[in-house]
Amino acid sequence: MPEGHTIYRYARRHRDLLVGREIIAKSPQGRFRGGAARISGRPLLGVDSHGKHLFYRWHRTETLHIHLGLYGRFRTFKSDPPAPTQGTRLSLHTDEVTIYLAGPTVCELIVPSQEDAIRARLGPDPLQAGIDGNTVAEFATRLERRRIPIGAAILDQSVIAGIGNIYRAELLFLVGLDPAQPANEVAPDKVEEIWDKSVYLLQRGVDEGEITTVARPPRASRDKTDRLYVYQRERFSCRHCGGPISTGEMANRSIWWCSSCQTRT
Repeated sequence: MPEGHTIYRYARRHRDLLVGREIIAKSPQGRFRGGAARISGRPLLGVDSHGKHLFYRWHRTETLHIHLGLYGRFRTFKSDPPAPTQGTRLSLHTDEVTIYLAGPTVCELIVPSQEDAIRARLGPDPLQAGIDGNTVAEFATRLERRRIPIGAAILDQSVIAGIGNIYRAELLFLVGLDPAQPANEVAPDKVEEIWDKSVYLLQRGVDEGEITTVARPPRASRDKTDRLYVYQRERFSCRHCGGPISTGEMANRSIWWCSSCQTRT
């Protein structure tokens, strides 16, 4: 599933390509035919993201809400687009660009009260730090309510928005925190450090177009684990202490950590 930096990049790119232009919308698959007909032929007013959710505004009373989930993806063509696949839920066309959306978990038109409810359920987004309550204080408040392990809590989008499985493992390693530590027992300085590193790493992901957490990754490496500390690195030793990398399952997802470097506070 795409993590927050990828969704933020989609929002930014789609703003550049589509906002202010009259959009022809279709649903080749047919499952969004009614919604596509309602927005087709109208100019797009804005696009933004919160965590893993995208919001496209055609009118102040109507917003297109998209969540890619595990299998959703966009394809963008500047000229001569191929025929859409059978799974294409939505196509957006201007004179300059065609965008296909296939396989999303959510593709729906919503009204402002529904958008407000979605945003209220989500935790603060590190990529929106300092805007509309997206702060370490809000993160700390939501974390204090969770007795589950911190490794499960920061994967919960209602605690912090945009963190996926890779960032989860890497963040906990970088702050030296045992994934099994109860979330409501994490020391305040560690909570602040998790937030600050989330802000930094997600912005780095936006800038670089990929998840990189090590300071100086090897150039031209095709192995994504060369850019990471612990995620999927159980075959390697810890970059800091030389000890083994452990792996297990938490919140129904695999997780990696160094039991020597990551301790309870």
